Amino acid sequence: MAVRVQSDPFDPGAELTAFAAERTDIGAVVSFTGVVRDDGGLRAMEIEHYPGMTEKAIAEIEVEAMERWGLKDCLVIHRFGHLAPGEQIMMVITAAGHRGDAFAAAEFLMDYLKSRAPFWKCEVTDAGADWVAAKDEDEDALNRW
Repeated sequence: MAVRVQSDPFDPGAELTAFAAERTDIGAVVSFTGVVRDDGGLRAMEIEHYPGMTEKAIAEIEVEAMERWGLKDCLVIHRFGHLAPGEQIMMVITAAGHRGDAFAAAEFLMDYLKSRAPFWKCEVTDAGADWVAAKDEDEDALNRW
């Protein structure tokens, strides 16, 4: 189980390979990589966080996922700083005895990261910069858990 909040880019393939290397106690590994998308004119996404507080909050929800779905292992990576469209913003990897648990836990973690993790996101466009507000659909996704 690990949480990494970092400004540096990461290699999703290398992360997944390292995570699952030499594991014989798992039957399923699920990974998701989020990418900064250009919804029309996005130049960059600026992500801020409070070091220490962010890692603690994510680690707590990771423990909940581990216990709730009986995960064998879990990794959450989330970036901060200046990110351009096309760059990886986050990655979740879960390992479990069975695929259903690995998928459910990964989706739970992704919903949490999208709606509740203590990050502040500002979209930078040609028209200026705007802080991203919470979306009802993100809250609805988290509330189903």
